[in-house]
Amino acid sequence: MQHDLAKAPETGHAAISDMVEAKEQSFGARVMSSQPFWVTIALIVLVVVMTINEPSFGTTENAANVARNFAPIGIMAMGMTVVIITGGIDLSVGSVMGLVAIVAGLFLTWHYSWYVAFTMGMIAGLACGMVNGLFVAYVGMPSFVVTLGMLSFARSLAVVFSGNQMLYQFGPDAPIVKAIGQAKWPLHAPAGWAPRWIPELSSHFWVMVGLALIVGYVFNSKAWGRHLFAIGGNELAARLTGVPVDWIKFQAYVFSAFTASLASLLLLGYNGSAINAMGQGYELRVIAATVIGGASLMGGSGTAFGAFISACKLGASRSLRPPWRSCSRKSTVRNRIHCGQSVKVNEEETT
Repeated sequence: MQHDLAKAPETGHAAISDMVEAKEQSFGARVMSSQPFWVTIALIVLVVVMTINEPSFGTTENAANVARNFAPIGIMAMGMTVVIITGGIDLSVGSVMGLVAIVAGLFLTWHYSWYVAFTMGMIAGLACGMVNGLFVAYVGMPSFVVTLGMLSFARSLAVVFSGNQMLYQFGPDAPIVKAIGQAKWPLHAPAGWAPRWIPELSSHFWVMVGLALIVGYVFNSKAWGRHLFAIGGNELAARLTGVPVDWIKFQAYVFSAFTASLASLLLLGYNGSAINAMGQGYELRVIAATVIGGASLMGGSGTAFGAFISACKLGASRSLRPPWRSCSRKSTVRNRIHCGQSVKVNEEETT
């Protein structure tokens, strides 16, 4: 009896240490099974390997060009992440880009101020998002059907409004519009302070970074973000707990249209012209960036960092020559499958 009592404290201490070890293992397991983590590793490996094999790939000029090219995808991926977390999808973002560019371009050609033109373009984009949200959230139609219809409708409006012509005579505010889309920071000497080894990153990139920080903060610290995950995880349970499901879903599609409009206006300024084909095919690239970054098409999961780093990875891959591009895409698919299997194993272990 005395021998058993003597052993009792040791058993208690062992249980506490086991619990601490289990927590440490669970944190490590979460990191290792995190899809954004492996996408980050893949991006680092890609940059190192390509810099060794293709010295021009690692130059600051190429880094700036690649960052500018993938930034619009990253901006729209933030909005797409919000929609996919709720269990929906938005196929209209590319067409919304085209419509916004044409509406803003028309007002510029009519010699309105740049801020009036940008405001009217943004209103056109938000109107598309409101229509999507209305039919998905309140009418109850499938998001795939609604946004596929908006894809065709918005593109048709862009063709009709533009007369199927390029708009480029932007009037007196054309220099301001181009300055917004072509701005860079930091600047190299003598115009700026940055040394040559720091790339001159575009306004597109900095908008993407700022938007990612805001969306990440909302996901982690605001009730709106928690409501998104609750709706995607179990919409019925979220509704029963008092979450305004319809209103949140409506806002998600409006936000997706806002990000598409923002990317469109930045590209309008960079190109110095507007065409109705702007954004054609972008919806697939945006969805790919979102899903590869860790968002589940079933809803309930997704991160701002995942969308950001995945857009970087896809942008870097698209800048490669065809043989290297194929290898990069295959590695991305393998990472996606590996992460999916890891998550499934961890869920089985916890249950």
